[in-house]
Amino acid sequence: MERVIEYRGFNIQVDVQKVSKDMFNVWFEIEGPMSPPGVAAIGKRIKVFGGPYSERWAYLVAELAGRAAVDVILGTEE
Repeated sequence: MERVIEYRGFNIQVDVQKVSKDMFNVWFEIEGPMSPPGVAAIGKRIKVFGGPYSERWAYLVAELAGRAAVDVILGTEE
């Protein structure tokens, strides 16, 4: 199951995969308008640590991880 969230000009693609009854592993991938030097994570699928999660938690933690990654890339909002 996939979901795409737009955040600060980047798309965060969340992919959850069922591993057992009602439990899911989750990955996220960031795509954006730029790829700053030294940032290797853009365009790469990254597994979220600490799973498996319930479906709702899987989407939430992946979105938050993706948002945090974008914030690190762009810096703080003014």
